[in-house]
This record gives sequence, C-alpha cells and structure tokens, in this order.
Amino acid sequence: MNNRFKPKFNIKKGDTVVIIAGEDKDVQKPRKVLEVFPDKSRVLVEGANIITRHTKPSAQNTKGGLVKKEASVHISNVMLWDAKSGAPTKVKRTRENGKLVRVSKKSGEVIK
Repeated sequence: MNNRFKPKFNIKKGDTVVIIAGEDKDVQKPRKVLEVFPDKSRVLVEGANIITRHTKPSAQNTKGGLVKKEASVHISNVMLWDAKSGAPTKVKRTRENGKLVRVSKKSGEVIK
C-alpha cells in the first residue's frame, strides 16, 4: 500500500470497542481489540466473528479437528467505548504538549 495515502484510524490495539453492525452487534458489551490491520481496514476483536477451521493433525495439535477462532471485522463496524460515559463514542484528535492525543467527543476525556 502506498504510504502517501495511508489511512489513519482512531482505534488501536488494546482499546475497548463495541460492535455496532453485523452478526455480533452488541452496543452495550465492550470488547478488547486484539490486533489492527490498517492495510485491510480491519480489526480483530476478542470474542467477535467466531469462525470454525478444520485442521489436520500436526506436531503441535496431534488431534486435529475443529478449531474455533476470531476472524477480523471491518473497522467501520466497531466504535470506541467511552468508559466514563458508558457508551460508544466518536473520537477527535487534538494536540497536547506537542503530541497528538485522542479525545472522546462524548465525555471530553483523553483516551489512553
């Protein structure tokens, strides 16, 4: 992907988010972001979009069989969770002491 037009996202690894669209939609249940894939505009969210994989027996997994794991969700289907207001929130970026910080639009708190 060309770095000149690389998109910037307000969601980072370790953030708490809610899923606002799709099969796992639940606006009241915050979940943790495990990984962010910026080139594909997708995020891996804990306990969301569970898929089943058929695996062959190997040295690590001698049994093989069915393995359930999380698949990525498009970043537009998740929204950052604001712990102070207890609701999903949009994010704005402001400069504090020369650094860009993410600020919740609902409560005005800086997101760590």
